[in-house]
Amino acid sequence: MKKFSFLLVFSLLLFTACKKDHVDATNTKTLQSSINDMTASLSTIKQIKFNEALYILKTFGVEADGDVEELKALGKLIDGKKVPEILTLADGVAQKNGIEWASTAPPSLGEMNIFGDDKAKETDANDVKANSLSIITRPTGDDGTGAPTAIQVVPRLVDNAGNPVSFTGAGLEATLEVFSNGVKLSTAKNLMQDNNFKGFNLKFSSIPAAKVVDGKIDITVSVKTTAKTFKMSKIGLDVNASALKVPVVPKTDSTAVTQDPNAVIDPNNPTTTPATTADPNAATATPAAPKQPAADPKSTVSKFLSSVSSQNLKAAYDASSNPSWGSYESFSNPTSGFGSVKNVSVKNITTNGTTANGASVNATYDVTDKSGKTTSLKVTFGLKNVNGDWKISSYKINP
Repeated sequence: MKKFSFLLVFSLLLFTACKKDHVDATNTKTLQSSINDMTASLSTIKQIKFNEALYILKTFGVEADGDVEELKALGKLIDGKKVPEILTLADGVAQKNGIEWASTAPPSLGEMNIFGDDKAKETDANDVKANSLSIITRPTGDDGTGAPTAIQVVPRLVDNAGNPVSFTGAGLEATLEVFSNGVKLSTAKNLMQDNNFKGFNLKFSSIPAAKVVDGKIDITVSVKTTAKTFKMSKIGLDVNASALKVPVVPKTDSTAVTQDPNAVIDPNNPTTTPATTADPNAATATPAAPKQPAADPKSTVSKFLSSVSSQNLKAAYDASSNPSWGSYESFSNPTSGFGSVKNVSVKNITTNGTTANGASVNATYDVTDKSGKTTSLKVTFGLKNVNGDWKISSYKINP
């Protein structure tokens, strides 16, 4: 009898020891099994909050398309973590996304199951009965001229008569997608816990100006209940072009790029030619003098800026030999390159110094991008002698 009791106790201890206290994301089966083990060790309230935390992380903590891919991404995110770590991680994700949820608060999202059990339950707060979705949009913010800086997008679930339906304690996944001319520009998600949902604050500064056509955007909002996903779109919403996201005029300095010291002058010390190290065993030979450019180096800078201003970017690119600007496609990029420039207004151009191999030119000018934003710049251009022509080899923006 004692032997039997010992074996029974040993078996129970072995069974308990096999239960995992951390996530095993080796595959979907081990992920679900380990989460079930972790959940079983919690009180009823803690179980609900743990499931809510997993839902928050799966919905807002990872970037993936579709439930299967989201589940895989979630597994990578929480692999090896224990319950307290997962709750803390979910708190951070909720705070970052502006979601009114906390691991220490009472249960608030209905019954969550990240493994796809969407069958309606008697107490399922996400089984909201509605007929359709409506969207309210209103401009918000002020850029200083009276123009808005954002759009508030507020979805409402409504009944057959168009009246908002009443519900609380839900955790409905709400998604906002932004388009212009059929091209998706951005996606945002949030939790709709009741029909007083504050919605989305779509900041114009998050929308790339180069991708907005005719100053208008389209939006689509979807809200997922247990039984159905409701969708609604609004087309042709006006945006404040001056508040859109615009690329910064390139500020890279190519002086850090390794180049032939005989061909490049230091723009910060234009009168000094870099020294070269000679091989003491090599025969002394008189190098051929380089062909001296006939033009003033500042005329090359002037033509370059004029070409950028008129958007003759091929001519501007041909006037340079700057490795940091990369290919012509990179140089002329409408978002991150000189293709974003609408106009250049030159105030002053002066030549700092010139040698047979290089020159340095200072230029002060205003750059206006295609959204209408103007930036004043003081730039030092380094130039090198290429077969008798001055070519821009470096570009340094000064304070």
